[in-house]
Amino acid sequence: MEKKIRAAIVGYGNIGRYALEAIEAAPDMECCGIVRRNGAENRPAELAGYPVVRDISELSQVDVAILATPTRKVEEHALQCLALGINTVDSFDIHTQIVPLRRSLDKAAKEHGAVSIISAGWDPGSDSVVRTLMESLAPKGISYTNFGPGRSMGHSVAVRAIEGVRDALSMTIPVGTGIHRRMVYVELEEGADFKTVEAAIKADPYFVNDETHVQQVACVDDLNDVGHGVNLTRKGVSGKTHNQLFEFNMRINNPALTAQVLVNVARAAMRQQPGAYTMIEIPVIDYLPGDREEIIRHLV
Repeated sequence: MEKKIRAAIVGYGNIGRYALEAIEAAPDMECCGIVRRNGAENRPAELAGYPVVRDISELSQVDVAILATPTRKVEEHALQCLALGINTVDSFDIHTQIVPLRRSLDKAAKEHGAVSIISAGWDPGSDSVVRTLMESLAPKGISYTNFGPGRSMGHSVAVRAIEGVRDALSMTIPVGTGIHRRMVYVELEEGADFKTVEAAIKADPYFVNDETHVQQVACVDDLNDVGHGVNLTRKGVSGKTHNQLFEFNMRINNPALTAQVLVNVARAAMRQQPGAYTMIEIPVIDYLPGDREEIIRHLV
């Protein structure tokens, strides 16, 4: 029997919980532990059978770490894991900072003989693979990515980190042709100034390039829904033939899909040479469990 991939989950919020479910459902993987800020303190019931620690160095024989952390903590955690020779996967989602992160983690991964696969959510991530395929089919043309309507986890986390914010929900509303409106609902700490919070949100790199509206609400939880979606469209030219049109649509549970992609990519990390990669650099067959020839027979 083939040895199962031993995956640790770093962070146990929405994505971490769904990552555990995806690992438990995977035939070739097992969870070897959870890293939480509070360790085993207030351990959820579903973690009763797993080691729960404060630092990944406390776990043994970890093949790959699934970084279910806020985007702005990814590099810090990845560098720590890579220094221990542990492969990493993450869902870093600030598009403009992906190339610098890849350079940083590529150097660390190669130094320690490990693999790091970055920005492995659904966008960036699996949508990036679809965009790449579409562009290959129509090399000349225009692609549009229209998100939502739905909750953006990365944007919501960024708002919750702002001083004075107790809770936040950032909704992405597609205007069309790749243009989006951000609707941000904030529940403030007592004494916090709404105008100050609003200015900080609009100045954050997550929001600075989009039309952003901020509203104060009494209870964010009353509005919360983890649904999201995307419509990818490309219109272009194949060879010299015009009017080629491709479209891809999804309606999803955001954290569940992000977690599934992370688990798929954790598997793929075990099949790559040392270094850092994005999902478009990896053969898609590496995301699937099972015998390679059987997968080819089934899908080709």
